[in-house]
Amino acid sequence: MTNATLAPPLTSAKELANSLRSNGYVVASAETVAEVSKTSLAGLQNLTQFWEGLPRDPYLKDGGRYRFRRHASYEIKGDHLHLVPHRAHWQSLNYNALHGGIERWFEPVQADLLKDPAWQSVLLGLATLFNGLKPVTTWFVEVHQFRIDTTDGIGRPTPEGAHRDGVDFVAVFLLDRSGIKGGETRIFDAGGSAGLRFTLSQPWSALIMNDERMIHESTPIQPIGNYGYRDTLVLTYRSSGFQDSPQHSQQ
Repeated sequence: MTNATLAPPLTSAKELANSLRSNGYVVASAETVAEVSKTSLAGLQNLTQFWEGLPRDPYLKDGGRYRFRRHASYEIKGDHLHLVPHRAHWQSLNYNALHGGIERWFEPVQADLLKDPAWQSVLLGLATLFNGLKPVTTWFVEVHQFRIDTTDGIGRPTPEGAHRDGVDFVAVFLLDRSGIKGGETRIFDAGGSAGLRFTLSQPWSALIMNDERMIHESTPIQPIGNYGYRDTLVLTYRSSGFQDSPQHSQQ
């Protein structure tokens, strides 16, 4: 593990699949994200406006007020993107010891964002990338818009600590950092002790991981002045259906 905070190692679009297959993770610049998504960088940057006014997360068990979010779920078959009816986000305690085991109903992603072509292109572009690594009939995708702020003096992007998400692939996009220090990304090989640490700083750069192989976390943020925040988009892709509570499966 490197002792100094470093800029992330970047992988080009043509090398993403091979590097993800061999290393279990890649970091893509915003330009590479746009290329993989077959959209413009300006189109991606236009989406950032939808992170203003996110509703506060009411489920934080540490009593914090620092997390805001929206949620949506999709099924992707080939190049067809289908928004499914709004549903709860659920994880087992095996993957989220802090907030697992409960149905968390977050406010849905805004309609104007859902219909934006650049937004849809990001979801489909990643599905195409992942199909080259693990061909599946349907990807079950969950979308999480996050803002972590410093209302309480400190904000925790991953209050559950280092974790896996119980899916096949995870993509974490950094959209904005404003007035903060911290927010360092740390990833670890789930099968050993190897790890890497870096700070995503370019808007729309992304960490993409094989969730079966990598454990990840982000360190807390603190304000440089009176207030700061960090905006991210997290997309999870799962091949074996959505994660649902046992009570849901019995209905």
